[in-house]
Amino acid sequence: MNFWNPATAAFVSSAANVAASGKIGDVNSQAMMNMAESMGKHFLETGWAKAVPGLERTLIALRVYFAVDNAYVKRKMLKVLCPFMFREWRRVESQTVQTQDGNVNYVTSYELPQNDENAPDLYLPSMSLLTYVLLCALCYGTAGKFDPEVLPDVTSKCLGTQLLEVIAIRIGLYLMEVSIPLLDLASYTGYKYLGLSINMLSGLALGHFFGYGHRAYYFTFLWTAAATSYFILKVMANNIPVRTSAAGPKRQFMVLGFAASQFATCWFVSQTKFLE
Repeated sequence: MNFWNPATAAFVSSAANVAASGKIGDVNSQAMMNMAESMGKHFLETGWAKAVPGLERTLIALRVYFAVDNAYVKRKMLKVLCPFMFREWRRVESQTVQTQDGNVNYVTSYELPQNDENAPDLYLPSMSLLTYVLLCALCYGTAGKFDPEVLPDVTSKCLGTQLLEVIAIRIGLYLMEVSIPLLDLASYTGYKYLGLSINMLSGLALGHFFGYGHRAYYFTFLWTAAATSYFILKVMANNIPVRTSAAGPKRQFMVLGFAASQFATCWFVSQTKFLE
């Protein structure tokens, strides 16, 4: 596949100009996102994605969850870590007009993450998971216990736990006869990795300088786990309709259960064995 297309060439040219002017930070932020977007579009348009059955449809579905910018990422991180400061949790809706056989139809859809801070994304969860895995490897390394198997072990434990969590939530939603997209649930349950990264970073830093790694980790854990639980509480309360199946479980209990599960999963995937 040839990645050297006009969009890539334009990016490299603009990157060189910005680098020459000394504004390196601009290259590393928005320009890199623009390049990734252009290369992704080129990958779809050239037909390579059609070579694998179902790959094109998957990439199109995932593209919505990676439509983010710097402003969204910063705002979302603040909302996940300090959800108590926010009051608005409803997603922004937009209407498009479709004309077919002379009939005008109004189609309602949700805005992309870059236009709505309440929209779910997979960029922040995936980057947070990667950061958390690397910090765990650093924790093992500083204790002299690093092994290459640490990386797949921590990753598989996190993803396996998240998969079971999503399945449990899907079963609860099925009993209530409520439908939430699977990728939305993967996004919501993946925001916990941001808090876990903060926990591990504080444990490593204070453990190295003052020898209070465990205490720092769990002190930070109380805040990040509570914040993640409250975040899930508000998200689920706004995504699950007020009226659900009368034969299913109570909506209030299920929302509280989904939120409380964040404490359990955050504790289960924590790696504090070798913190000083």
